[in-house]
Parts: sequence; structure tokens; C-alpha cells
Amino acid sequence: MAKMNFGGVIENVVTREEFPLSKALETLKGETIAVIGYGVQGPGQALNLKDNGFNVIVGQRKNSKTWDKAIADGWVPGETLFEIEEACQKGTIIQYLLSDAAQIKMWDTVKKHLTAGKTLYFSHGFGITYKERTGIIPPADVDVIMIAPKGSGTSLRRLFLEGRGLNSSYAVFQDASGKAMDKVIALGIGIGSGYLFETDFKREVYSDLTGERGTLMGAIQGIFAAQYQVLRENGHTPSEAFNETIEELTQSLMPLVAENGMDWMYANCSTTAQRGALDWWKPFRDATLPVFKKLYSEVASGNEAQRSIDSNSKPDYREKLDAELKDLRESEMWQTGATVRSLRPERQK
Repeated sequence: MAKMNFGGVIENVVTREEFPLSKALETLKGETIAVIGYGVQGPGQALNLKDNGFNVIVGQRKNSKTWDKAIADGWVPGETLFEIEEACQKGTIIQYLLSDAAQIKMWDTVKKHLTAGKTLYFSHGFGITYKERTGIIPPADVDVIMIAPKGSGTSLRRLFLEGRGLNSSYAVFQDASGKAMDKVIALGIGIGSGYLFETDFKREVYSDLTGERGTLMGAIQGIFAAQYQVLRENGHTPSEAFNETIEELTQSLMPLVAENGMDWMYANCSTTAQRGALDWWKPFRDATLPVFKKLYSEVASGNEAQRSIDSNSKPDYREKLDAELKDLRESEMWQTGATVRSLRPERQK
């Protein structure tokens, strides 16, 4: 574990150089990793672990789309693919990667297989942090750990196949064995993390829920929609409005920001763009800061968690979700986006 300076703040980080894959494999020698759930995070983590040489099985509900997806990905029923309860029984490390709502629903089934000495693994702090609401309270004689990749399972897998890595946070909630820290680092390396940075379950879920609702998805969609609307109301075509709002950002600027930082971007754009960006970023900050403060307060109070639990547990949840996603997908902005993407050079080869 190394000490790294992040803007003047010292944090604990772990890299693949100081904790190589060979050490991770030795640490988890003899363990059976049962990946429970094959939806968002399950496929990327399970496949990366398998490709890295770990003993991995998958637990998923039979005769579901995700069961069929697991088979298509090479998992073999009765050998490496099992019903959830059987996988929990076989696993010594249970990676609990179902959705938050499904974790609540399946907890009693999973808990009875958490016998002494096993390890319970999460990729999100939700179930543990809001345990009074979720009912997820692990037995005292198991390790409880977390690796939270900072991106989608699809990105985790794609970067792994490119020989790169997606950064992840790590945390130990309960160390019954005295070896939980080594286990969590080994699993973080095993799933293909870039570097690992330390957190705890509460900080992870607070930052994650804020980020999802903020700059990662909620806020960015809101900003996209507002700028697109203003441009369209002032006579700009859908193509022009989309390109100036989204396409230039995602295809040209964000990759450069990822490589070099926003400070570099400000220093390497036209003087006109530079002046405008410097003049306008603070008004945007000041306009959105109260929203972010309210958002964080709602997360910290548990109100956001309760809204998610209540909404996701309703029998008509999927139907209402599909309707909301349909409205988003069929909006002029994202219909224009589909056309713009089809016109990218790589799509025309």
C-alpha cells in the first residue's frame, strides 16, 4: 500500500506493481468465488477473474435472459453456472452483485449460506450502509469487503481486454478472519482494476449516489437537454444543436480531458473559447451548487435510498421504468444522436 498525494491530500492506494496478479492468485488459492448476479457488474467481474486464473462460478436465476447470457459467455450449467442458492453453497467468497432491490429480496437465501470463515463481497455500499432499511446484516463470523469499480461492468471488461484497467475503491467493513484486507486487494487486482483507493462503505455509497444523480448521469442529461433546447428554440437544426451540445464534447473534448485534465484543455483551445469558458464556469458552479448540496443531503439522510427501495419494489416498477426510458430514447435530442452516431466514419466502413 502506497501513500499518494492527491492535490495536497495523502491517500492510501494500491497498484498492480506492488500487488501483482501472482500475489493475488496466491492469496486466494483454494477459494471458490461465487459471482451472484449476471446483470450490470457480474459479467465483467466474473469474466475478468476467470481470465486471470481464479476459480470462479456464477449464480443466476435459471431460465432468465441473464442465465442465457451467462451460457453465451461460456459458463457451463452444472459446472460453472448454477442457481443462486447452489452457487452460494459452493462459494467461499460470495460476490453479491445483484441489484440493490434484488439484494434485499434474496438476502435470507444468501445469508443462510454465509457460514463461518466465508467472505461476503459487495461492489456498492448500499445494502450495508442502509442496513436498517435493507435488512442486510451479515453474521459476525464472516469477512465483509467491497471493491467498487468506478464505471460500468461493460467498461471494466472492455478496458481489461485492452490491457488497461478501471480504477476501483476498496473497503473492509468486517474482518473476522484477520485476512480481509489481503482478500479485498487480491480481488480488486483480480477483477482488473487500474489502481485501488481506500474508502469505507458509507463514503462509497454517498459519493456513488451523488455522482449517479449528478455529473455522471442526472446532471449531465439535464445540462444536455437545457442547452439543446435553447439552441433549437433559437433556430438551430437538430444536427447542429446535437453536435455543439454532445458530439463535440464526447468525441473530441472529453477524451483529451481524460488524458490531460481540464486545465490542459483550457490552455489548449482557441482564445475565444478559453475566455468564454473561464468567464462562465463559475456561474454554472454557483447555479448548480445548491442542487448538489440538496442532493448530498438527501443521500446522507437515507431519503434517496428509501425512494429507490420503494420504487424498485413495486410490482409495476419495470413497466414504469420502460415508459420513462422510452420517453428519453424517443426525444428529439437522442433520436438525433442515433442518426449522428450512424454517420460516424467507423460506422460507415
